[in-house]
Amino acid sequence: MTDERGNISYFVSFCVEQYKNAKKMSGEAALTLLDNYKVLDYLAENYEALHTQSYQWILEDIDEFINNRK
Repeated sequence: MTDERGNISYFVSFCVEQYKNAKKMSGEAALTLLDNYKVLDYLAENYEALHTQSYQWILEDIDEFINNRK
């Protein structure tokens, strides 16, 4: 169980880092945006399916997730 939680934490932080770089945002701004739209929960809850996808696909999925909540 501990390994899985560590993997999920690593995956979520990887996604935040990729998102901030792609959107040219600060880490704080990206984290705030993703947290406000509950993207961090989505990423953690759907780790099993999402971690097998490319980072480009994940970034598109995050954008779609946010746009659906606006």
